[in-house]
Amino acid sequence: MNDIATPETGTIDEFLGTTTRPRWRRWAKFWVPGAIVLLVLIYVLATRDDNKTDYIAEPVAQRSLDITVTATGNLRPTNQVQVGSEVSGRIDRVLVDVNDRIARGQVLAQINTDVIQDQIKQAQANLNSARASVAQAGATFDVDSAQLARLQEVYRLSGGKVPSKTELESAQANVKRDRASAASAQANVASAQAALSSSMTNRDRAEIRSPVSGVVLARQVEPGQTVAASFNTPTLFVLAEDLSAMQLRVNVDEADVGQVHPGQKATFTVDAYPGRAFPATVERIDLASTNTATTAASGTSGASTGNQANSVVNYEARLAVGNPSGLLRPGMTATATIATERTPKGLMVPNGALRFNPEDATKAQGGGGLDVQVGLAREEQKATIGVGSRQHVYVLKDDGTLQKYDVVVGPSNGRLTLVTSSKLKAGMKVVTGIKAKTKK
Repeated sequence: MNDIATPETGTIDEFLGTTTRPRWRRWAKFWVPGAIVLLVLIYVLATRDDNKTDYIAEPVAQRSLDITVTATGNLRPTNQVQVGSEVSGRIDRVLVDVNDRIARGQVLAQINTDVIQDQIKQAQANLNSARASVAQAGATFDVDSAQLARLQEVYRLSGGKVPSKTELESAQANVKRDRASAASAQANVASAQAALSSSMTNRDRAEIRSPVSGVVLARQVEPGQTVAASFNTPTLFVLAEDLSAMQLRVNVDEADVGQVHPGQKATFTVDAYPGRAFPATVERIDLASTNTATTAASGTSGASTGNQANSVVNYEARLAVGNPSGLLRPGMTATATIATERTPKGLMVPNGALRFNPEDATKAQGGGGLDVQVGLAREEQKATIGVGSRQHVYVLKDDGTLQKYDVVVGPSNGRLTLVTSSKLKAGMKVVTGIKAKTKK
């Protein structure tokens, strides 16, 4: 009887024979539906459509297109002069240095003139001697002329009896000899004067003077140095005339040379001033290529010239550059952009849009990150974009689908192309590629 539960001996649950439910079971009606929803969400995210295409698109612009040609070269002075010495000797003084501004006729350096002064004195003495010889020859001529006149008068008065014919001819010969001697003496005077003038010119040339007004770019001589001008004129200074106006010489590729003409406007940049563009104007285009000039300068034979057939052919273009602020310096490397043509306003599309093919681009899709070249990598995907050719572009619609538009291709600057189309409008987004999916 003691095993039977009573209110006095146990709980009601024990009396009724029931057990207490755990807490997690009591809350199951709340967390079980939440768990089911979470599992469904995870399943949806795991099985979502990974094949959705994400296109790269750019809007169609309506503006004019600038056709340009790019070339690289160096800045040079408009007139660069190498000043040398025409006489030999020791440099006594150097009066200028690099970056000094100079005027035309200014003395740059002086060469010792001791030897030249001796040559001047000798030439002066020779001149004096020649002049004395002229006076002596003149006096002799006067004496012999008077003697001949007396003999001729006696011969006339005597009726030809005296003097003898031989004496008369001898007197006549003396006069002729005296006249020749006087002429020779006069020639010696002219020769002595020329020698004196040459010596004085050499003395003047011993002062190295500037032939132009400008600035000293290089100085290649020091006081005490000896220069020898026997065979080649030694270069002492390199001068630039007026750096406020300079010249840019660039090499234009043979494929672009037909588009470049004198008078065209251009801009150029230099590494010293990043992001700053300087104006320039095309002055001339050389008819001969740089290869021709190089071959002529080096004296290359015809056989070796044939080896240059496959080399790059460039033509030198000269551009006039203003430099009023003096920022530009000779020798700077410059990249010039020459404006060869400006089209009327029209529809501009990226060149990538003309080459894009959705089928080929989808096949080529792969890798990670943003692959802006999808649709361009394969040779078979490249379209021949020529002026007047018919191509097509794909426009990205609001619902993510593509619509094909036919266009006629116009001029291009290498990045954008002018097109005409009856349906394509400015602002439409043309597809240039597909974003590559990142592998999980």
